[in-house]
Amino acid sequence: MSISRDLLEKDLYKVLGVPKDATEAEIKKAYRKLAREFHPDANKGDVKAEERFKEISEANDVLSDTKRRKEYDEGRALFGSGGFSRPGQGPGGFSGGFDLGDLFGGSQGGGTAGGGFGGGLGDVFGGLFNRGPGRTQPRRGQDIETEVTLSFTEAVDGATVPLRMSSQAPCKACAGTGDTNGTPRVCPTCVGTGQVSRGGGGGFSLTDPCVDCKGRGLIAQNPCDVCKGSGRARSSRTMQVRIPAGVTDNQKIRLRGKGAPGETGGPSGDLYVMIHVDPHPVFGRKGDNLTVTVPVSFTEAALGGEIQVPTLGGPPVRLKLPPGTPNGRTLRARGKGAVRKDGTRGDLLVTVEVAVPPASEGKALDALEAYRNATADFDPRAELFKAAKGA
Repeated sequence: MSISRDLLEKDLYKVLGVPKDATEAEIKKAYRKLAREFHPDANKGDVKAEERFKEISEANDVLSDTKRRKEYDEGRALFGSGGFSRPGQGPGGFSGGFDLGDLFGGSQGGGTAGGGFGGGLGDVFGGLFNRGPGRTQPRRGQDIETEVTLSFTEAVDGATVPLRMSSQAPCKACAGTGDTNGTPRVCPTCVGTGQVSRGGGGGFSLTDPCVDCKGRGLIAQNPCDVCKGSGRARSSRTMQVRIPAGVTDNQKIRLRGKGAPGETGGPSGDLYVMIHVDPHPVFGRKGDNLTVTVPVSFTEAALGGEIQVPTLGGPPVRLKLPPGTPNGRTLRARGKGAVRKDGTRGDLLVTVEVAVPPASEGKALDALEAYRNATADFDPRAELFKAAKGA
């Protein structure tokens, strides 16, 4: 089970401001709104905002994961208030007829005196139960979320961008020991485990982080002035991150192991990058295809011919315009679009827009008058009225 005791004691739904039956979309929307408001980059030097951002990220990390959210809800229902309980009995024990084996798929029987459970129960509750002295559990580093804005071309072709991030990391002033002299002593309360046990009733023993050493297992004899003896301090770093080709606006990419460092040998968290893409004055995008609108003259549309079309970051291409091409027809330049995941490219979709010349005079006007007389029998709105009458 990946949900720790300290998480179960927090109301993560309240942190995000959503109801307990909130949908994934509602959780995602609430998280994005709060993350933008309290992001460290938007609140320089505001310690409270940083802590709030950490709480928001922690809550989202659990509630946005279907499996972890289920574990959290089940754990809160069982002992989120500080002990096991069921109707008719207070925290600390179970009344008859309640089979944890049936609930979690474990087995009951063959346990210790006092109602202990065997089988896979320890795997279900993970770090919530006492695992014995000297077995402090490694802690995974915090996930970090940041944002980056790319130009349209960078999003299509990919880019390497610098990202400045802030997170909790081992304190550089004391090398993560929490002690100015680098000689912390073993906590006498938890004997270095970082955890203390308390009876949960029914043969269970629950573990909580040690309040004296705050779960570190060590106590600073001369607390570091920077981290106040915690061994962790806010650290800022700049990382060169490669954004893959073909990303889209509002897409989130995940970089494994690029988040905050772990504790006691735990793995680093992940880095989530929210992508924003600036619009292009000429080109648009539809999936893996790029789009462009190209004006053509009336004679080009009527008589046909070849037209030159611009491409993104490359030389122009020539496309054949069939005679009688109507306004709004879309042509296709293959392989001139955005990069796909397999390395190939989509197409460039070219929409034709017939450009009407300004008021004509002289020979041009005479030619247009002659053309109108020659095509007097053609009614471009005949089908429109026919369809309207038929409807």
